[in-house]
Amino acid sequence: MKSTARSLLTAVGGIALASLVLAGCTTDSGSDSGAAETVVVDPGTIEPAGIVGLGKNGETPVTVEELELTDEEKAEVVAGDFTVGISMNTMDIDWSRLTLEGIEDTLDELGVEIIGVTDAKFDVQQQISDLENLITQRPDAIISIPTDDVATAETYKKVSAAGIKLIFIHMPASGLVYPTDYQAVIAPDNQGNGEIAAAALSEYIPEDGVAGIVDFAVDFYTTNQRTLRVKEWFAQNRPDVTVKDVGFTDTNGVGSVAANFMTANPDVDGLFVIWDSPAMQAVASLRNAGVTVPITTVDLGTEVAVDMASDGYIKAVGAQEPYRQGVAEALAAARAMIGAETPAWVALPSVAVTPANLLESYEEIFHTPAPSEVVDACDASQICG
Repeated sequence: MKSTARSLLTAVGGIALASLVLAGCTTDSGSDSGAAETVVVDPGTIEPAGIVGLGKNGETPVTVEELELTDEEKAEVVAGDFTVGISMNTMDIDWSRLTLEGIEDTLDELGVEIIGVTDAKFDVQQQISDLENLITQRPDAIISIPTDDVATAETYKKVSAAGIKLIFIHMPASGLVYPTDYQAVIAPDNQGNGEIAAAALSEYIPEDGVAGIVDFAVDFYTTNQRTLRVKEWFAQNRPDVTVKDVGFTDTNGVGSVAANFMTANPDVDGLFVIWDSPAMQAVASLRNAGVTVPITTVDLGTEVAVDMASDGYIKAVGAQEPYRQGVAEALAAARAMIGAETPAWVALPSVAVTPANLLESYEEIFHTPAPSEVVDACDASQICG
């Protein structure tokens, strides 16, 4: 649940930011706008009022408060001497690290041992092997995000067949049934994050302009939901805008994809890039090519925060709360292990981040004050609220 403190800070930040001048981006890629636009994006106006999307199978989402344990349930978990395994799709981004911290801190408080954390590095066969190895260790529960929800499905079915409780991060594997095959899905509101990114990017797109999307060209439910909502939002709210897109499958090769896309489409006025790490690869390549274009993305990583604070390419983020999501995943696993009811789909609301609320949003999401490189960039640019 969004805190009153953050709401107040966002409002104050928006008022303060209104007195500042933010230089919007003109692009060397062929846009015919002559001078830099002045663009002010108030996070309060682009953040959805509630959860936008439904669950993968049409479930009505419930909030994380539904997972809270009673004192009696906590005592039962502590007495259970339970163990949990964790299978991640990648550990190479801030989101993964923060999610894992939330899981570890919560399970540690409940006296639950983590027997292993695996990193598939976005490799399907590696995750299948990881899961099979975890199953042989016989944990009481496994918490996992599928690298590919179709290709890994048969392996995830082996989890429940082995009598192990299964909590999914972001999405269930295809064909698995709640509550027999898995006990809960804990997810951000990916459509809400897409809406934030689209609404913010729209502020930089002139009438009859062109918005570009750099998408993850894999059938991955989480990212598909973001892109779906970006396109829907423009169709519903800015039908004058033409949307063009390009996809990537190599998560380490996004920079050249983005640069080539801008070269082939010099009319693009702004980009949505699917999450923070690819967005920063795009920034590096575009900067090297001498192309300047406003970018919005999903996830507030530290690199993104520094670029935003520096009045760089990144103008707004639809942020997740990965630490809080990790806490929820651990609580769902705890409930499942003691046989308590677990909801099918638990969603966390999206957080709109712009320079106006960057510093307080960073602290809320990372559970630590913004590092010196972010604060120093804010001080130098004078654009942070």
